[in-house]
Amino acid sequence: MTDTTQLQEHQMHRNRFLKDTDNGKLENGSDDGKGVVQVRSKWNNIHLSLLCVLLGVSLIMLLDGCRSSSESWVLLGSAGIPIWDWTSVCVVLLFTVLQMVLYYLPVGQVAEGKMGCDGKRLKYKLNGLYACLLTVVVLLGLWFGGVLRAAAVMDRIFSLVTACMAVSLIFSLMLFLCPIRTPSSAHVTYDNTAKSLLKFILGQSMDPRLGIIDIKHFVMVRIGFMGWAVMDLSYLLTAVEMKNCSLSLLLVIVFQLIYILDFLIDEGSVLTTKEFTEEPIGFIMILGEFIWIPFFSSLPVYFLLQRPNSIHFLSVVPICLLFGIGFLIYYLSNEQKDGFRRNPNDPAYARLNTIRSPAGSSLLVSGWFGWVRHPNYLGDIVMMFAWCLPCGFTSVLPYLPALQCFQLLRQRANEIEESCLKKHRDAWREYCRRVPYKLLPYVY
Repeated sequence: MTDTTQLQEHQMHRNRFLKDTDNGKLENGSDDGKGVVQVRSKWNNIHLSLLCVLLGVSLIMLLDGCRSSSESWVLLGSAGIPIWDWTSVCVVLLFTVLQMVLYYLPVGQVAEGKMGCDGKRLKYKLNGLYACLLTVVVLLGLWFGGVLRAAAVMDRIFSLVTACMAVSLIFSLMLFLCPIRTPSSAHVTYDNTAKSLLKFILGQSMDPRLGIIDIKHFVMVRIGFMGWAVMDLSYLLTAVEMKNCSLSLLLVIVFQLIYILDFLIDEGSVLTTKEFTEEPIGFIMILGEFIWIPFFSSLPVYFLLQRPNSIHFLSVVPICLLFGIGFLIYYLSNEQKDGFRRNPNDPAYARLNTIRSPAGSSLLVSGWFGWVRHPNYLGDIVMMFAWCLPCGFTSVLPYLPALQCFQLLRQRANEIEESCLKKHRDAWREYCRRVPYKLLPYVY
């Protein structure tokens, strides 16, 4: 159940990417209400420990690589930039506490998710959009009031990363040493070869809760995605302070904020992801949400602050068009898939061709899913590539998030197809024959 792709899923904004299991009936991996989940891990203590350390180090190196080549490397200690200070720790702690408080906002929808180990559906407070708006108001209020200097974020970017690493470690230790035992928190058991360190890193409970706060939902949405939004806005305010707010920088920030806003509007989509339904929560997931999503996803923006790139006004049109096409492909294909799952007999889908599966569900073989097998993944890839283009072609660094996204989605598409083949058998083979392309029409 736990393999190398799961680590990447925790680190990327797969929270919204990994929505489907097939193009027909929704599958919930942990819907059986069992109180114990058995995990067979392919990892060992040494590999996981190295991975946790290298994750933070590699992120610092990527951020450092965005700076001018004439400047010294931060990790060598000769750049004069601190990689640790207590102010950054306080900032990360305050942000985390603020999101915990905003989780209790008496607004938003209460949605039901998977079946808990007590036989009842788990409920989640989906008020992330309101929490994000209030967070932005607080940030702008501090900035306009002169309390916050956005350029201080740039000055402390490396110490913020190490502070997030420290806070995520403390958070994970508290969760491991004082496990939350609630009726909704399934206990995870490992095979006999698993050691305590492995359990700490991968997790020992499925759905721990602190009051009404679902810890997994909290770190995925409130820390990961909102942290990403806060970093983008901080970079934007920094550019305003530096009077260097270029068109290319604005394009990337606007595209990413649209992407984040769309996720928060459809926050319930995270409840059906594989991480959410089938994965325990441990240090590797928490670390990924604290450092990888906020800092790695915003890497193109940070790159443009360090190495400004001027683009012609006319080039904005094709870039915006590309992003819009990607967004429409993603949005409309998911709408078609989700609507068909909810009610296959809806007249809106009467014109769509389907293949009946022995599993009792139907596979869409026309519409978006008659074009490619994973059109929502294609939309994600196009959007991410679009917001990298304003960075120009002088370096591969700002394109790394898009490249990782493509690799992750390609791997996930293969996993889904293997699962669908086992489930639908000849019906899936027929679907693949009629729709031969996975992601790119006439290419792949």
